[in-house]
This record gives sequence, C-alpha cells and structure tokens, in this order.
Amino acid sequence: MAPEREVAHPDGDEHKSGHRAGGCSQSRTHETSLPRSYRSIVIEANYVSGDDYVVEFLGYRFGFNRSDFEERVTAAAVKLGLVGDNELDDDETADLVELVERDWIDEPRSGLGRYLVRHWERVSLVGGESLVYWLKKLVFRGAWLDHRVKEGLLEVAWDDDSSDFGYRDPNGDRALLELAPVPSWHEMQFRR
Repeated sequence: MAPEREVAHPDGDEHKSGHRAGGCSQSRTHETSLPRSYRSIVIEANYVSGDDYVVEFLGYRFGFNRSDFEERVTAAAVKLGLVGDNELDDDETADLVELVERDWIDEPRSGLGRYLVRHWERVSLVGGESLVYWLKKLVFRGAWLDHRVKEGLLEVAWDDDSSDFGYRDPNGDRALLELAPVPSWHEMQFRR
C-alpha cells in the first residue's frame, strides 16, 4: 500500500506534454479539484491492470494490459469525436495505441494512421487543445475513476439532470467531482 499524500486529480492543471510538435497549454476551463478534506485522506495508488503498456501522465504511472489499454484508447478517440465509433480494425487500433503510448505514429498501418500523419498540423491542436494530451487524459481519467470505484472511494450513480452516469461519495456527501468537458475533434473526424 502506498503512503498517504495529497492527491492531484487527473483533471488538474499540472499539464505536461511530451508531444514532439511541442507542448500545448491547457485552458483554465479544465481545472477540477477534489475538496481539500478529501484529498488529505486519500491513499495514493497507481492503476495497474497489467504491464503490456506502462505510461506516465501528470505524475501518475499506470500499467495496462493490452486489451484494457486498447479499449481505453479507442473509447477516448470516440469521446473526442476523432473516430465515429469503437468498431476499429486491428491496424487502426494499433495506430491509435502508438499515438497515445509514444506521442506520435512512426509507420502508419491503417487509413486512420495515414490520415493522422498526413493531416497532423490540422488535427494535432484544436482550439489550443492537444489531441495527444486529451487522448491520454481520457485514458488516465477513466482508469483513475475505475480505481477509485474499485477501492470504494467513489460510486457510480445515474444523474437524472444530465441523463448520464456520474460519480458520488459512497457516504452520501456531495458529489466529489464533476468531469470537465472535453474538446471536440468531430469536424476533423476520420471517415472511411
């Protein structure tokens, strides 16, 4: 078990980018924090589902098994609107995984990979937001939340107001976090 320490949330503003095209700045609209009283009692633990992919992001080091990482990367691309659905073939998935793992694609294997490499100047930043940063952020956000649910620190609950699932304190206190909105790549979505 890891030592207790104040925890920064993966939606926090400690934005770091190892992206080859240079860093990007995170807009202040994406700041989200946990209540100070909650942060001080959380036991920090990194998410691990395997060791096929070990990725660092915002000071966290998460290990993923192959299928977990591929599913999370694909879901992140769908949420951002980069792809229309999660029905990607193996080569499309491999190109997205390489982009998230390495911050670039060396040798595209699919039409999606070739599209991203060919249009990188246009696709890499939308409204000042980095595609690689947001893909990683959504992968880590999902893993971070799943880990907190597994540890009993959060519960998944239906929110009638938003007609979506949300997260709440299992002790009935106020909601612990609101997920920041995500930018959209729908206008540049890859189409077969």
